[in-house]
Amino acid sequence: MPEIKLVNVFTHMGAGGNPCPVVADASALPSEDMQGIARHFKYESGFVLPSAGSDADYIFRFWVPRHEMEMCGHATIGALWALATTGLLRAEQVRIDTRSGPVTGFVDIRSDDPYIEITQPAGKVVDVTREEEESVLATLHISRADLLDLPIQNAVTSRVKTLIPMKDVERLNRLSSTMLTTERCCQGIGSTGLYPYAIVDQGKRCFEARQFPKSSGYPEDAATGIAAAALAFGLLKNGLVKADSERITVLQGREMNRLSEIGVRLGFAGGRSIGCLLGGCVKLERTHEW
Repeated sequence: MPEIKLVNVFTHMGAGGNPCPVVADASALPSEDMQGIARHFKYESGFVLPSAGSDADYIFRFWVPRHEMEMCGHATIGALWALATTGLLRAEQVRIDTRSGPVTGFVDIRSDDPYIEITQPAGKVVDVTREEEESVLATLHISRADLLDLPIQNAVTSRVKTLIPMKDVERLNRLSSTMLTTERCCQGIGSTGLYPYAIVDQGKRCFEARQFPKSSGYPEDAATGIAAAALAFGLLKNGLVKADSERITVLQGREMNRLSEIGVRLGFAGGRSIGCLLGGCVKLERTHEW
């Protein structure tokens, strides 16, 4: 029977984070059992498999209660942490195959509590249409007056997220939506989640956000690494951060009483953005036998 580690990923000062069940050796698990674990815990879940002769060190698979996902940032970080802290990770740089493409993980295996970073490709950011904007505003029960003078945008590194520039953190944390209306809106605009954000301290490159997912089977995420990576490229395009590799901090989960902290570092070559590193801290909550 596989051991499941329930970890909290992207913790803030040792608390909060996004809960994630991780199976560090899922080689004997059929797909229906992986989905069954996600349904049992009601969280995005990560599964580690051998590389099957490819150039990668591992294959990672990800499930939410309703379906398999191509990529999950916090589950990737949680799985790498589980491998490292159980002595199964033999190198500080690890190549991972996911259904959205290759990912490289960086882990300080000498640390008892390693900080994990993973690669994400360069982001693409596109303004939504006026009709799509109206759908987003109606879904979140807000008006243009609640936003900064910036566009609502679809941004993607691994999955498309819709970036909504709220005027302040207070407005951000008053937002509400239902799973049904969120799903309908996201379906119409080609997105996998609404990601409203606000400036906390622009000088310190600190922002706060919330994630209302399209069809994960729950209404809100405490921390969403893939969305934070997409947000970093939106911030860059909108001039809210400079074009350098200094850390961007994204806080999330406050309204869920699970305040979380996600770190993003943009990468550049010849003045051109080539990707980013997405990182965070992990804490073990408990282990579970399936």
